[in-house]
Amino acid sequence: MAVLRLLRKPIFAVGLLIVQVYRSAHRKDLPSLSNQDPTGVFGDPDNPKLRVVVLGDSSVTSPGVEPLDASWPRQIANRLAQDFHVELLSVAVGGSKTRDVIADQLDKAIAFGADTAFVSVGANDALRATPLRRFEREYRLIIERLQASVGSVAASGIGDLGSIPRLPAMARSLIRIRGRSFDKAIRRITADNPNIVKTNTWSEGWEEFLTNPDDVFAGDLFHASAYGHNIYTRAAIPAVEALLEQRNGSARSPAEPEHRTGRRESST
Repeated sequence: MAVLRLLRKPIFAVGLLIVQVYRSAHRKDLPSLSNQDPTGVFGDPDNPKLRVVVLGDSSVTSPGVEPLDASWPRQIANRLAQDFHVELLSVAVGGSKTRDVIADQLDKAIAFGADTAFVSVGANDALRATPLRRFEREYRLIIERLQASVGSVAASGIGDLGSIPRLPAMARSLIRIRGRSFDKAIRRITADNPNIVKTNTWSEGWEEFLTNPDDVFAGDLFHASAYGHNIYTRAAIPAVEALLEQRNGSARSPAEPEHRTGRRESST
């Protein structure tokens, strides 16, 4: 009972989270996987040009994903390459929080002159005790600056971080709550900004991160595997379709798309 009373105190809970995440990040019994760069050129050069920039964290840099074409940014690029000559630039850096995106990635993304931008950041903020209000303020700045320069922007939601096997059981309930709260913050921000599309990361299909961790997570039990990136991709496809409709002048609402997925699909 004494422990439960302590957990209800925000300062204690945040302190516990920091300690637990630090310990899980330094487990010597698990491998350390390298970040990768999904940047590339895709499709027929005679097709219309489409420049895509991706900002964010290791959800973009795809540690442990083999082959790299199985990462969600490249799966999306290859899908777009059916109709476009796609130039994909990743400015993402593993471990980034919103403040890092602002400091190190945002100017590079804007300078690229992209037609479309994807933002995938927030998990590290939730895991590493960034105050929710600061996260929301910084994320809003990212979205507003991108919208002013790029116009066509998709925001990745934050899923159930409590499903991460590497995290100790004591921390999972707290981080699940924080992940959901941060996802709702992203939803508020995108709702306030026209033509911004958010992926749905709490819909059907995402339960595999809880029920099928052996396949969904990479060898470090923290990052998503190639199979996990298939789930990311299926969540991103409705957002991509909505952005393309906007590009073509459709009046479709940019509301958060629904994500549905089948079971046990192989990686591309």
